Amino acid sequence: MDLLERDAALASLGEYAQQARAGQGCLVLVAGEAGVGKSTLVEVLAERLADARWAWGLCDGLFTPRPLGPLFDIAAELGGELLELSRSGGSREELFGALLRQLGAPGTLHVVVIEDLHWADEATIDLVRFLARRVRNVPVLLVVTYRDDSLAPGHPLRIALGDLGRQRSTRRIGLAPLSADAVAVLAGDHGLEPVALHRLTGGNPYFVSEVVRAGAATVPASARDAVLARVAELSGDARGVLDAAALIGTRIEPRLLAAATIASATVLDELVDSGLLVGDGPGLRFRHELGRLAVEQAVPAHRTGLIHARILAALQDLGSDDDAGLAHHAEAAGDTAAALHHAVRAARRAAGFKSHREAAAQYQRAVRCDPDDPRLYDALGVELSFVDGWAGVAEAADRARTLWRAAGDPLREGAALRLHSAAMVSLCRGREAIGDAEAAIAVLEPLGPGVELARAYGHLAKQRLLADRNAEAVELAGRSQDIAAPLGLVDVLSDTMNTEAVARRMLGQDWTGLIRRALDIAVANRLDGQAGRAYTNLYGMLCRERRYPEADPVYQEAIAYCDEFDVDTFGTCLRGERANSLARMGRWDDALALCREVLTRVEEASPINRIYVLYCVATVRARRDEDGVWAALDEAAASADGCGEPQWIVKSRIGRAEAFWLAGKVQDARVEAELADDVVGDADGWMRGWVAVWLRRTGSDRPARGELAEPFRLEIGGDCAGAAAAWLDLSCPYDAALALLGAADEQSLRRAVGMLGDLGATAAVRVARQLMRDRGIRSVPTGPQTATRADPHGLTRREQEVLHLICAGNTNAEIAANLVLSVKTVDHHVSAVLSKLGVSTRAKAIRKVQGSAARF
Repeated sequence: MDLLERDAALASLGEYAQQARAGQGCLVLVAGEAGVGKSTLVEVLAERLADARWAWGLCDGLFTPRPLGPLFDIAAELGGELLELSRSGGSREELFGALLRQLGAPGTLHVVVIEDLHWADEATIDLVRFLARRVRNVPVLLVVTYRDDSLAPGHPLRIALGDLGRQRSTRRIGLAPLSADAVAVLAGDHGLEPVALHRLTGGNPYFVSEVVRAGAATVPASARDAVLARVAELSGDARGVLDAAALIGTRIEPRLLAAATIASATVLDELVDSGLLVGDGPGLRFRHELGRLAVEQAVPAHRTGLIHARILAALQDLGSDDDAGLAHHAEAAGDTAAALHHAVRAARRAAGFKSHREAAAQYQRAVRCDPDDPRLYDALGVELSFVDGWAGVAEAADRARTLWRAAGDPLREGAALRLHSAAMVSLCRGREAIGDAEAAIAVLEPLGPGVELARAYGHLAKQRLLADRNAEAVELAGRSQDIAAPLGLVDVLSDTMNTEAVARRMLGQDWTGLIRRALDIAVANRLDGQAGRAYTNLYGMLCRERRYPEADPVYQEAIAYCDEFDVDTFGTCLRGERANSLARMGRWDDALALCREVLTRVEEASPINRIYVLYCVATVRARRDEDGVWAALDEAAASADGCGEPQWIVKSRIGRAEAFWLAGKVQDARVEAELADDVVGDADGWMRGWVAVWLRRTGSDRPARGELAEPFRLEIGGDCAGAAAAWLDLSCPYDAALALLGAADEQSLRRAVGMLGDLGATAAVRVARQLMRDRGIRSVPTGPQTATRADPHGLTRREQEVLHLICAGNTNAEIAANLVLSVKTVDHHVSAVLSKLGVSTRAKAIRKVQGSAARF
């Protein structure tokens, strides 16, 4: 088979295959629009690598997919342990492990192809992630094709592609449409005008070939018309069979087609000869999904239900266990009872494989079939909660609550209230969340201790924690644990210990041992969600106390766990916390890069998951005097006010206060700082101190509240130099510079301008210079921004000095002594230098600098 303009892609695939033969396996992501030739490219590779062992899996986009469908296709081809497990109902972890073991067999190059990943269920996407992290030392070439022209921002595959792209084993091949010259070659002597053909098809190989195959003397209005022109030439029997094939799906089993139609051997031969269907191992498939769609869309509406009914009957007669397919055809045929039965079975199977989107879709089908069964709404709400579909959770839980109340079942009514409360939290509707949580307790307490009451106490404890009612949170968490421990509810124990630990920290009590116990319970029992929450809170609390040396290894361990076990919600939270920590340490470019990644992940997610990241983006941009500040701050403030949680309200209001202050609008800044002060309440000394210094900077006459963390206490007490030193010891240079702006002496102000200039804090430098002018200081410095802009790597003046000393062979301690800085501050500068140079070690930094010097 010859391909036009695909030599480079084939050469790359061949190179990757040779690397895989040598034991250096890789994942190749082959992307392009529908019809651009992704499958054809892989088929040509198969011809060239005939000695390899090939296995193919296909994702079908006709209906809500069967979880791990491609894996079961691959199992049928590979056989062995994987096939035995797939037949005996093995767990997804067992299936993933078996596949990896079989692919790792020495002496054989395995090529595994998964086509059309854009239609994959969650578990299949997780399978690709699993393999991508492990194929580096396995003789396997994993080729995955997908369409990149129709992925919504929040599509699971788009999110997964970001993770896959960071794996060292991942390679990418993008296929572009054909050029006008290539289209002219394909047009050949068919009498078609090449320029018009290229304009119509956009160079899409499938569209071009369909138009050419149609044999029209002129270019038709669309490629769809070209497909239907060939359909029109079929016999009546063949057209009827083709209609049924289009409704079955991309891949067609001949015996199913025969059972559902009058598909004789003669009719099947006619369809294959037409080029509309092609052989696919023992089965058949449409030559392209676009062709199937053209045929499907041309089937008259009054016939589709009848055809689906025949397909359903044929599947049942053949003993099919594909509940997802059975549910689809049953609903399309109007067979409500069958659709309900198979939808529930398919949903449970999908949930077992952690394909929660597919499980939710099946439960949505089930409630369409039976809108009065509260059990279906309970299950739907739970599955939607796993995919951040909180608006749907709220709707399902509300309907379940109504139905359970009507049925006189208070136990399940209380459970529905708790789930509805959780949805309100994520939708930033704090008052409703608290009301539902308290209502659940009121319903459940008269029933006595039990599983649901333990969960309800634990949930209300979290609500009290979020409202800074920490003593109540500790008491409620204890009540939950008293019930959960005898019942062996390890998930409740982990969750409530976690909550109690956070509350005790806010009360100034010991908390690290308790949260470590919560984490240990979660990890030991593979409670992935609870482990993710414990990791997030442990890392977050260390960061909020600026204990970065302790926090960094926790982050690495935590993010590895969340990525390994697909705990995306808490992985997002961890990355948001990390971005803010990087910003505090002056690593603003790194912080913004991580924010972009997080916002890509959660663009369509619940509002509460975006607040922290929006705050980080807005404050860094405000400090740099860049655009895009207020849109982020407005969204963050609206979400924070909606949820009613003090921690988020304080963060969003202080962010706005700083942005106003940097813009010279001190009165507006004071209003925002006082709004933060209105809600700070029983927060810890770090948050109270944060509010206190911004009240001071904006000229508010409100006093500081309670005990403050040391850097804030020093600044409020007038020891600005001491506060700056404390901040530098904590690796927080921006905070140190702002503390110095409160000093009365000229030297401190000049030092602040230098530090802010090093950070690229243009707006803050402007504020500092105005302060100096207001105090009558002459020769106000302009800052070192020019030097920073001139540096090819974007290094600040201070970072250039540090890099020079690194290249001279100095240790961090020697650099600190040379520049009269603390070692911790130098650690921060060295980390920033390595990050901006894009290297991981000092030796690599030196080689890069020497290499750059050699080129000039």
